Amino acid sequence: MNSLDWAVLIGYFGVMVAIGVWSHKRVDNVSDFFTAGGRMPWWLSGISHHMSGYSAVMFTGYAGIAYTYGVTSFITWSFPIALGIAIGSKLFAPRVNRLRSRLHVASPLEYLKNRYNLPTQQALAWSGMLLKIVDVGAKWAAIATLLSVFTGVSLNQGILITGAITAVYCTIGGLWADALTELGQFVIQLLAGASMFVAVAVKLSDRHIGLLDAWDEPALHGHGKPLVGPYGTVLLLAFLFIKLFEYNGGMLNQAQRYMATGNAQEAERSARLSAILWLVWPVVLFFPMWMSPLLVHASKPDGSDSYALMTEQLLPHGLLGLVVVGFFSHTMAMCSSDANAIAAVFTRDVAPALSARARAWGERSGLIAARVTTVVFLGLSMAVATRVNSPAFKDIITVVIKWVAGLMGPIAIPMMLGLLRPFRRSGPTAALTSWAAGLLAFWLVNYPISWHVDGGVPLQYQVSIPLAVSLVLYILIGWLKPEDTPERLAVIERVNTDGDGAAAATVPVPAASGDEAIGAPVAD
Repeated sequence: MNSLDWAVLIGYFGVMVAIGVWSHKRVDNVSDFFTAGGRMPWWLSGISHHMSGYSAVMFTGYAGIAYTYGVTSFITWSFPIALGIAIGSKLFAPRVNRLRSRLHVASPLEYLKNRYNLPTQQALAWSGMLLKIVDVGAKWAAIATLLSVFTGVSLNQGILITGAITAVYCTIGGLWADALTELGQFVIQLLAGASMFVAVAVKLSDRHIGLLDAWDEPALHGHGKPLVGPYGTVLLLAFLFIKLFEYNGGMLNQAQRYMATGNAQEAERSARLSAILWLVWPVVLFFPMWMSPLLVHASKPDGSDSYALMTEQLLPHGLLGLVVVGFFSHTMAMCSSDANAIAAVFTRDVAPALSARARAWGERSGLIAARVTTVVFLGLSMAVATRVNSPAFKDIITVVIKWVAGLMGPIAIPMMLGLLRPFRRSGPTAALTSWAAGLLAFWLVNYPISWHVDGGVPLQYQVSIPLAVSLVLYILIGWLKPEDTPERLAVIERVNTDGDGAAAATVPVPAASGDEAIGAPVAD
């Protein structure tokens, strides 16, 4: 990078901070900070939902998969996300929106206290927060890895730079700042992705290789197959279920995008827009990665540095800086949205259960607590990022695929399926048992059992077995030990309908909110 590239990068950081300062004026209370007060346009929510699912892991870990195996990087990642969100646009998006519009909660987990009970809510909240710290830590490590390739700064310095900038704008402006910066980051992504696509196409043309003929090159042998290596049919099916839950609210930050829209119909439109973007745009981003074996020789065994090396070789200064900004925009979009979501869970769900003082927070004190929690979460995730390549966590892609995909299911299943009428019989016993058994299954499959299997347990079973265990137990226990009380049924009805009718039943307001008296009717 030269001075022009640095100017582009510094200018980007400046714009992000400016957006945060401007968004500060739109944040008057906790609802504004966490759900934009339900005033976010559906198209902005959809773009924000799409952008908050990316990170620099795509340009490191998944670039390595594309370099080594080819199009399976899209088939087993972007495609399941697109399909999962498309299904969730009908199944989950409207119901998640009604958590705010009908139950008046600001955290996706706030409703769990009344849908199940307090222990269930706390179990899912604490495990979700801890998993997110690890997940975001991997994202910081990924962007710092890219930054070190381009600038030579150390891993820890890169983590500090990106984390500090993100902390400024998302702490000041809340979800509004996240969404508006993600809109700008989406524009940057379009420019950077298109520039890289064109640069690779031109380079191939210079070597007299057509875009379609490239797949016949020896270096790309087998790269056109949709499922290869460890990325097989079982993993694809597991990822489809995982992404269905994860990208429709199971990892919390996407749920906030649905909650931020004005009503259930707008949330559905937001999800459809995000699904279309996930189906189309990653193809443009992945194409240079698929072609990378023809243009560069990765120095890392997993090929995770291939995209960065190709960018340095193919792009002129200025455009190089724009692509580096694109790397940052992906990671900062996801990490800032995660920070906001976890701050919502802590201040609305965890803190009130631990402290009577927290239950008495007013608008000002609650907003201060939200901003302090955001900074603390970012600090903890940055600390974890410094340990991503340690023996405990291994490499970046291991953290993201194995830990996050494997642990997300047991946490998300009670949260997401609890919204749906067909699972109304499943109560706190089913929720807690499925959660605990899923976590235990993850530990057994990934460690004691894997240690005794020659070559270890295959990746597809590492991530699918915990999900399957949790799903089966949640459904089975619900039928064997139904716990569908009138109060729980009333909660389910309110998130499944927009009218009055049966949904007008009196619903206990989550105690964590502190906004209304327990047992009082919730106004529409």
